[in-house]
Amino acid sequence: MGIIILRLVILIFSGLGGYIIFLKLLNQQGLAITGAGLGIAFGLLAILFERLLRKQHIKAIIGGSLGLLAGLMAGNLFTYGVLRDLLDEPSVSLSIYIVVNLLLGYMGLIIGAKKGIEFDVSELKTSATPANTAASYKLLDTSVIIDGRIADVCETGFIEGVFLIPQFVLQELQYIADSADPLKRTRGRRGLDILKRMQKMTDLEVKVTDQDFPKIKSVDAKLVALGKKLNAKVITNDFNLNKVAELQGVTVLNLNQLSNALKPVVIPGEFMKLKVIKEGSESNQGVAYLDDGTMVVVDNGKRLIGKTIDTVVTSVLQTTAGRMIFAKPKEDNGGSQHQ
Repeated sequence: MGIIILRLVILIFSGLGGYIIFLKLLNQQGLAITGAGLGIAFGLLAILFERLLRKQHIKAIIGGSLGLLAGLMAGNLFTYGVLRDLLDEPSVSLSIYIVVNLLLGYMGLIIGAKKGIEFDVSELKTSATPANTAASYKLLDTSVIIDGRIADVCETGFIEGVFLIPQFVLQELQYIADSADPLKRTRGRRGLDILKRMQKMTDLEVKVTDQDFPKIKSVDAKLVALGKKLNAKVITNDFNLNKVAELQGVTVLNLNQLSNALKPVVIPGEFMKLKVIKEGSESNQGVAYLDDGTMVVVDNGKRLIGKTIDTVVTSVLQTTAGRMIFAKPKEDNGGSQHQ
């Protein structure tokens, strides 16, 4: 309510100001009324301009203001420095002066507003710091945040540098957390909880960046573009993002590859004690799992489902999905199987 009253006051004083100015200058009652109308019109334009500014980002307002100032300065320098000696007719000089300042002022306003939106303070920090600091930036994508293992890896101290969370990734997490699908909602909230956990780690620096690419729609494509711009590494467990980023020269740290690399080495002929959990896909096969989740196919293990047995590794197969181990029951002498 207060803002409406303030606007009414502005309109009243604008009209009154226009009336007094025209009355003093022209000393005619009719023209003074016209001045009042013009004053109210200028007041309405000011209110409209204020409403438009409220919807703009502060960086666009600052950039536009600086651009307008630069444009007007350039316009004045051009008209006074170039046209002053060429034009003797005051009316023509005034017209050119107004047109040049309007054009250059408008160009400065538009360009300044656009560059203001694209500008980020972190760019100054990036350029003011050594190249190795910029290269230590790690960008987290949505999938690796929801996965959660990144927090456990960070606690070990094996990954160093500054972890950057782009605003567009946070928005995607928020969208997932607000989903009507219970599973998606749980995953989104888990991702937000993982970020809170990482922010609370004393030896870890986690920052949120406003840098965005409005012309790029896909979150993954924005992440790759930001990685190229900052010379940062992208941490993900998304296979497709991994490939796209590598094709564009962005270094990727794939959490799934790290997990596979840390799995214990198993060689043919090695003995293992396993519990057969279920039936395999082939005849008479049983399936067991190591502590890290690696699947072990036990030949002739179907009859031993539910039992813990001694096995011997026959072969190890590395696939794109991970590692698969093949084994067979060790020849028991009556004491190698346990219920």
